Amino acid sequence: MNFILESLRTAISLILAFDKEVYQAVWTSLYVSVASTIIASAIGIPSGLLLSAREFPFKRLAIVLLNTLMALPTVVVGLVVYGIISRQGPLGELGLLFSPAAIVIGQSILALPIIANYTLSSIKGADSRILPTAMTLGASPTQGYLILLSEVRFGIMAAVIAGFGRVVAEVGVAMMLGGNIRGYTRTMTTAIALETSKGEFAFGMALGIILMTVALAVNLLLNDFQERRG
Repeated sequence: MNFILESLRTAISLILAFDKEVYQAVWTSLYVSVASTIIASAIGIPSGLLLSAREFPFKRLAIVLLNTLMALPTVVVGLVVYGIISRQGPLGELGLLFSPAAIVIGQSILALPIIANYTLSSIKGADSRILPTAMTLGASPTQGYLILLSEVRFGIMAAVIAGFGRVVAEVGVAMMLGGNIRGYTRTMTTAIALETSKGEFAFGMALGIILMTVALAVNLLLNDFQERRG
């Protein structure tokens, strides 16, 4: 018990002292997570919109596939992306492996189905008359879709926050594609795994406290937007 209490005191001291290594890992985590969420949102929101508002062949199959991808194992994503961007892969010449960009690519793939699915659910739960009414009043298809998205904006925000929450606490992709390079690709989760294995329990605990704080804030925001949507 004394070991845990002493580690906790040291962890809090590291946080309050703004330890450089701690906050480098925090910054890297937030940077790649925000970038991944933006990219996934740019693809996932329009995808969810089209899946809900348009009819096309194999639509049911596409929705089933989207639901399946929500449980996509991180190590599988890491493995596939690793094969593509490694030196022997088709994109190996770009030199992306073991860089923040590689982590962003992998995490974007993880967040995309979550954001698309939340968007799809939000639009399905909206009044089905919104789009036809907007079109009847003279709105173009693009304007009609924008009006529809505006009506379900809280659900869309919940989708984005859920996507961010998925990637900020992710470790498999970050470790496989980033390489856990100190001061460059080391995130909170990979640093916790490494430092704890080295016996630096207090350092890992400091990052764990910050990570839990971020996770709590994300979940509070998500619950707030879900209540507003309801």
